[in-house]
Amino acid sequence: MSTHVKRAFKYRFYPTDVQAAELSRTFGCVRKVYNMALAARTQAWVTRHERVNYNATSAMLTAWKKTEELAYLNEVSSVPLQQTLRHLQTAFTHFFGKRARYPRFKSRKTSRRSAEYTTSAFRFRDGKLTLAKMTEPLAVVWSRPLPEGATPSTVTVSQDAAGRWFVSLLCDDPGIKPLPATGQAVGVDVGLDHLLTLSTGEKIANPRHERRDRAALARQQRRLAKKEKGSANRARARLKVAKIHARIADRRRDSLHKITTRLVRENQTIVIEDLTVRNMVKNRKLARAISDAAWSEFRRMLEYKAQWYGREVTAVDRWFPSSRLCSACGTLQDRMPLNVRTWTCDCGTTHDRDVNAAHNLLAAGLAVTVCGAGVRPQRSTPDGQSATKQKPSRREP
Repeated sequence: MSTHVKRAFKYRFYPTDVQAAELSRTFGCVRKVYNMALAARTQAWVTRHERVNYNATSAMLTAWKKTEELAYLNEVSSVPLQQTLRHLQTAFTHFFGKRARYPRFKSRKTSRRSAEYTTSAFRFRDGKLTLAKMTEPLAVVWSRPLPEGATPSTVTVSQDAAGRWFVSLLCDDPGIKPLPATGQAVGVDVGLDHLLTLSTGEKIANPRHERRDRAALARQQRRLAKKEKGSANRARARLKVAKIHARIADRRRDSLHKITTRLVRENQTIVIEDLTVRNMVKNRKLARAISDAAWSEFRRMLEYKAQWYGREVTAVDRWFPSSRLCSACGTLQDRMPLNVRTWTCDCGTTHDRDVNAAHNLLAAGLAVTVCGAGVRPQRSTPDGQSATKQKPSRREP
């Protein structure tokens, strides 16, 4: 039985000078419309306590185009401008639903340069993609084929900080089907010495992608710092720094895709720990290493792939003392400093710290599944804590 999965296929492309100029104008107009709509909605709420919705901002956009000052908005396709208003509406929906913070203004220097086209604003025929306001198709490098008979519903064009151009095509992928059920379950403990430690005893090495290019990155950043702001030399130096960052991110993403795909294929149930990485990176000594490990991205990939292929991911509460609990007898140790990598319980069992934690996570995750506790701490239990929460005073690594 196949699942209905919308999947984005991302490709590099190489625009002509005319296409690059048109897309750059579109990016600028998208950013301008987004910021103006956000300012209008904020002002309406501050002054009149009025909530402005998408329809109202769409009417504002029509009025803006008729003014002499903003007449240049008519020079680009109207679809990306409408889409950015929809994205702003989604941002406010998440904010009012307490799932995100208040929307922020887009910056010309730091915000992502992108534009989204719906079916009325592009033509996809015979493997050639042509966007609105363009006469020639994009020179896309089709590094992998689209699903047979697939028709893109939206196309997103973007340019990263390293100057690379990408096009992302969203379409149905009928090839994604639930994998055959297996009785395998695994506990996964994330770390820094080893990226992952499995309850099977296997340890996956931490590639430390950022460390491999740290010297080159530092050298280019020193050169960038010496360049005069606004100069062409500074722009070239900034591009060199961005290319190093892009190379690091590409390697990290590729590694995580391979690991998560393997885990999902081999196991029916995968148990992880519900870590708050945004708080953990406040530790100045470990922030760089934690960011390089990309634990949040690992979890994100694991969860959507598990959903695709009919697997289950269970996250055990972050306060669960997985490192201090003996997986053989259940004795809870009082302390377990980070420098202790092996320890012996009073029952005589000698534990590898990470393997023991993975064993405990697996056992706790299976218990969560049986008793019905959710991924995040539950508030319906008598003491207001989740089924796996044992000691809230501190989080054990």
